[in-house]
Amino acid sequence: MDYNSIKSVMITGANAGIGKEIARQIALKKSVDTIYLACRNKQRALSAKKELEASTGRSIFKIVEVDVSDLASVQRLLSSLESPVDALIMNAGGAGGAAPMVMTKDGVSYIFAQNVLGHAALLEGMLAAGKLGKAALFVGSEGARGVPKMGIKRPALPTSSPEEFAGIATGTAFAGKKLDIFSVYGAVKFVGVLWMADLARRYPDFRLLSVSPGGTQGTEAANVLPGGMRFFYNRIYMPVLAPMFGLAHSLQTGAKRVMDGLVDPSFKSGHFYGTKANTLTGPFVDQSEIFADLGNATVQRNAAEAVNRFVWLTRK
Repeated sequence: MDYNSIKSVMITGANAGIGKEIARQIALKKSVDTIYLACRNKQRALSAKKELEASTGRSIFKIVEVDVSDLASVQRLLSSLESPVDALIMNAGGAGGAAPMVMTKDGVSYIFAQNVLGHAALLEGMLAAGKLGKAALFVGSEGARGVPKMGIKRPALPTSSPEEFAGIATGTAFAGKKLDIFSVYGAVKFVGVLWMADLARRYPDFRLLSVSPGGTQGTEAANVLPGGMRFFYNRIYMPVLAPMFGLAHSLQTGAKRVMDGLVDPSFKSGHFYGTKANTLTGPFVDQSEIFADLGNATVQRNAAEAVNRFVWLTRK
């Protein structure tokens, strides 16, 4: 598949950071005639739309409102889609804001809802309704395999049962422990890429895969940190220290990695691609070469079962 076969793309979290840069780069592909900016904040989306039109010289951006942390909001978006979208890029997410472990009305932690559950409901809903034309990509993270240099622990589940994955979704897996938000984030993304791999097996006629943008500058990832830590992360760590240790590259590079994953034929449906072990920049590798559980069909199926418990519960 190449961009000549893609006419329309929807990007969640497209009003800033990687999502906005992905939208800009895709708009430079002349075959694409519609880009849906799927955002929860309409005013920020309007500002992004204006900036994107100015920087690309194209008026192909349409705003669709959705809060992926709220399944009711996702359902409203699904109901409003009048025609199929060729490609979906599931980019919205993050470290969960000021209260990442708070329980949402859909029965999962906010960080899980924001990163995984809303996207699962959106993509599976589009597939079931015939509203996805060709491909979907889940923006993953090397945190799913662990990043020792950053102190992000590899997810460790004793049996990898659906119940254990459900514990990551609800946050009970982390109860009684000191909150390590980056490791929680890695575990959440772990569930997401496993779900995506299982979905690809269920829908072999679509291109469905996960790609990590790697360590990327210019995002809003640090905005949830306290003032001093936020300053250090944004002004010293990401622009100066992280690149020295192979842990960060430019916003443009991170966005291009996601775009390449959408169409590059060397990236296979059902797989998760990111950087080599102990780094967050450089060439892609299949992440199951680093962490075998990522390529285990049984583990993938159990994670997907846990995710869908919460998706379908809200539709009964």
